[in-house]
Amino acid sequence: MTLAGLGSGGAVHALMVAVAQLEAGAGEGSWRMLITDDPLHNAVLIFLALLSLMSWGIMFSKFAEFRRAEKHGRAFVNEFERASGIDAAMLVAQRATSSPFTVVFARAVQFLNETKPALGASPDRNARLSGSQVEALRLVLDAESGAQREKLGTYITWLATVGSVSPLIGLFGTVLGVISAFQGVVASGSSNLTAVAPGIAQALTATAAALAVAIPASFAYNLFAARLNRYDGALEGFSSELVALMVRDGRI
Repeated sequence: MTLAGLGSGGAVHALMVAVAQLEAGAGEGSWRMLITDDPLHNAVLIFLALLSLMSWGIMFSKFAEFRRAEKHGRAFVNEFERASGIDAAMLVAQRATSSPFTVVFARAVQFLNETKPALGASPDRNARLSGSQVEALRLVLDAESGAQREKLGTYITWLATVGSVSPLIGLFGTVLGVISAFQGVVASGSSNLTAVAPGIAQALTATAAALAVAIPASFAYNLFAARLNRYDGALEGFSSELVALMVRDGRI
């Protein structure tokens, strides 16, 4: 029966059936390119999929962590800069949501409370601590800032690892696909497209999968590394402002 012999409803139905059959065939072909009879090829794709899931999990987690730390840290620093003295800054820290800045501030106050005035200090001095003790305070603040930076940067290096290792894993899958293509030529005794197409499809699929894993991971690593460096600089500047506030307040 020709299309003209059908009613308008029958023509539309026939067209929809044809499209569905084409889509089913294309989907089945795409699935066969992904999952084949070669266990090594399947293992490569599964491993790349696991690496992708891990990297995206780290990306979403670190994005939320950086956003939270920057938001709470910015709010605390804005109020800290308006504090008239160390006592007022302590009240601000008590009200503020915990962040790396509040942790560094708490460590400075702890050092100040636990350190006794230096013996033999000049009687006309108003400072409680000697120059060596102030230097020790700076070292403590630097160490605490570094610890907070390391905590914030946890798992970021995994993104760099995924970005550098995924192409090599994909290359291994590509080699397996090329080997499969040559085996198809040997098995069929011909080098036509039908013989080499499955192997070439495997090779290109592995390459594409590796790039799909490596590119987002590398991009995210560079982005988070830059944000981490900026945050480290902000913590260093805050430590200097904290020491300056203690000097103005006569605490050191």
